[in-house]
Order: sequence, then structure tokens, then C-alpha cells
Amino acid sequence: MNKNHILTIKDILKVTKGTLIIGNENDECEEFTKDTREIKGNETYIGLIGEKINGGIYFEEAFKKGANTVIIEHIEITEDQKQKYKGKNIIIVDDTLKALQQIAILKRKLYNDKLKVVAITGSVGKTSTKDMIASVLSEKYKTLKTEGNYNNHIGVPFTILKIKEEHEVAVIEMGMNHLGEISILTNIAKPNLCVITNVGTSHIGNLGSRENILKAKLEILEGNEEKEIVINNDNDLLHKFYNEKNNEINITTYGIEEQNKIYACNIIQKEESSEFICHIENEEFEVEVPVAGLHFVENSLAAATVGKKLGLTNEEIKRGISSFKLTKKRMDIEVLKNGVKIINDSYNASFESMRGSLQNLAQYKNRKIAVLGDMFELGEYAKELHEKVGVEVYKNNIDILICTGQNAKYIANKAKEEGMPEENIYYFEGKENIIQKLKQIMKKDDVILFKASNGMKFFEIVEKIKEEQ
Repeated sequence: MNKNHILTIKDILKVTKGTLIIGNENDECEEFTKDTREIKGNETYIGLIGEKINGGIYFEEAFKKGANTVIIEHIEITEDQKQKYKGKNIIIVDDTLKALQQIAILKRKLYNDKLKVVAITGSVGKTSTKDMIASVLSEKYKTLKTEGNYNNHIGVPFTILKIKEEHEVAVIEMGMNHLGEISILTNIAKPNLCVITNVGTSHIGNLGSRENILKAKLEILEGNEEKEIVINNDNDLLHKFYNEKNNEINITTYGIEEQNKIYACNIIQKEESSEFICHIENEEFEVEVPVAGLHFVENSLAAATVGKKLGLTNEEIKRGISSFKLTKKRMDIEVLKNGVKIINDSYNASFESMRGSLQNLAQYKNRKIAVLGDMFELGEYAKELHEKVGVEVYKNNIDILICTGQNAKYIANKAKEEGMPEENIYYFEGKENIIQKLKQIMKKDDVILFKASNGMKFFEIVEKIKEEQ
């Protein structure tokens, strides 16, 4: 195996049991991609099979763009093609997805001696917590992190394959829709430290109960030989897990409550930021969070906890939190030409994230408009959880509620039932009607929140509103 941690064709053939159709076993493979549009030169292209198409059919395009190696399945290579691509490498495997994961496992093993991996999961806040932890750790270490929310059975191995000699820490986000999925991811990434942000209701329609969601999240420990985990102990199910913990598991708690090892007090919530005092191991220091919302205070505590465990000073932790930047479409805030403030939080939605966004909206002094849509994958809990959002709309004194979606009608109905004036509640069948209504009622200094599951495509409403200003 290569001393400089770079994989060779020979390494890949050994771990995948693939067949080298043409090529040189000593060639190195450093950059990997599944998208020919990303190829700049010398990459290894992995032709994954999707729902409708075998990515392997694009292997010649990959070579034309400059790829040096392709890994494909179920593709016949002609004699003419062998001659044409002499000097390149063509590897045939039984299953390209499995091969991708096997190669990533091997890559991770190469860096066992020099790389710390922090793995993050949770029902809500995975991506923002990942970004905040990476921001903190970057104050001391050369840090790799998951791009966007590239957190599934494809995204995690590709993130691992981006590890380079200079990296000292990798912050890896892990998502799931079903039991068994995080088990696969953690056994690829082999984390040294795990973080669970919370256990809520996301994907409860698939998993059947919050207890099963906790079970799925705890799979993250399977790949962690140190059995070291950081949890938000304010969450009811994580608190129960902490109280019933196996002594083999080393748990560090964070949260807003003083019962936690690392906690916040003197929290000051502003329209677009927060401040608090962070207590860590008999020390305390002021922290400024550049994003509004109590859930971002919790995310900051997670980042502070990880930072402390990896040897950062309080000053480095403070700097990392204050310089944190959110992934796009998560709490994007923009002021339009007409003075209206848009909060675009349209990437994803669960009851917990809806509640957090509405609590954040409530901090604004000006007129507050909530444009809310369906939350997906809730199964038999859909009506109950959408109604709970309606309660939160009323509790947070939202001035105008606009809804669309099959289940969002339960939000509107419940808000009305709780006591929100009927004339301030609008329900529409389609997004076009929302755009028209907003154009009619928007006034200078209004604050408008857009929140729904990504499949509702609320970002289209936001773009349309912005275009017409």
C-alpha cells in the first residue's frame, strides 16, 4: 500500500475484486467523482447506477474530459475501445456503489494514524451543527467537512475520498431515513467522536416511533471503537439514553440546562444573532452566535464541546463560532428592494425545525408573516404534527399565516382553532396563489419566513418574489 496515503489501481482491484480491462496497476487514484461535469483532469470516475440510468455509459465522456480511470459495471468494452483508451484505466466491478464504499473504507484505514473523524447525526440541525463544528475546529486544525448535506450512502464515502495529506480532522454528517443506514455510514467513516444533536420526528413515518429514531441514530456508535459520544442532554430521549447508559460508552452532555457538563446561561436572543455565557469545566466565557434562534445556541454548545474535547482554547472556540456561516437555503436572510426581509429556510422541515424557525421569527418587532408548507415522511403522525405547528404559529404571535400543501391545511385550521384571527390566515392549493397574495399584502419592513420540506420547492416562491422586486 502506498506510503503517501494515495490509492493505486492495484489497491482498488484488491478491495473491490474488480477486473482491470486495460491499464496500469501502479497508477494512482487521488480524486474521485460520479459526475462527468466535475472532471478537470486525472480523476477516477465511478459510474453509479441510478433509478433510471447506468452512469457507466458515460465512461467515454469521462475520458474525453480528462479522467484517467473509470470504474463501471454492466458495460461491454469493445476491442476498438480498448485500443482507443490505451494508457487509461478501465475497471469492471459487480456493483459500483459497493465498490465506492469499499474504496472509501480503504482510504479511511490509510489515515487511521493521522486523522480524527467527528461524525454528526440528529433529527434536526445536522448540517448547521456540522458547519459550526468545522468552523470551530478550523481555528486549530486543517479541517475537511461534508459539503452541503452530502450525508448519505453515496455522499459519505465521497467525502472520505476527499481526504488529503494536509487534513487533520474530518467532520462528517450522517443522515438516514430507515434503520440500518447510519450503520453503513459509520462503518465507512470510523469516527473517533460522535455527536447526536437531538431525536425528533423527522422520518417518523418510515421508522414508526421516536424510540426507533433514537435506535437508528445510535447506530453511529457502531463504527466508533472509542465509544465516545457528545449528546444534547436537554432532549428527552437522549436524556433517557444518558440515564440508562452502558458504562462502556463515554458520554459528554451539552445543553441549555445546568444539568449538562457544558451549558449556556444569560442567553440574549436578538433578531439576527444571539449571545450567551458558555460554561465549560469550571470556566466561563462569552459567545456571540452570528445566526438567530435558540437552536443555534444549542449547535454552538455542541461545537464548543467538540472543540474542547479536541484541545481548542476558549478563545479559539469563540472565534470559530462567531465566524460560522450557514449552508445555503438554511436561514438565508435577505432584504428586498421594497424593504421586506425574507428568511428562506425552505430546504427541509420537521416539527422541531418548524418550531425553531417560528420562535426565531417571533424575535422580530415588525409584522411577521409565516409561509408554511407540508412536512414529509410523517406517515400516520402527519395530521398531529402539522396541527402542533399550528399551535406554535399562535403561541409565537405570528401576524399572518399563509399555507399550501396537502397536510398544511391542518396548520391553518389549528392556528384558527387556537385563536388566530381568521382574516389573517390564508390557505391556497398552489404556489402561484401565494406569490399573488404576497404581492398584494407585503409592506415595507415586513419579515417573511418560508419553511417547508424541500419537495414543496418553496425556493421557487422565494426566487419569484425576489425577481419581481
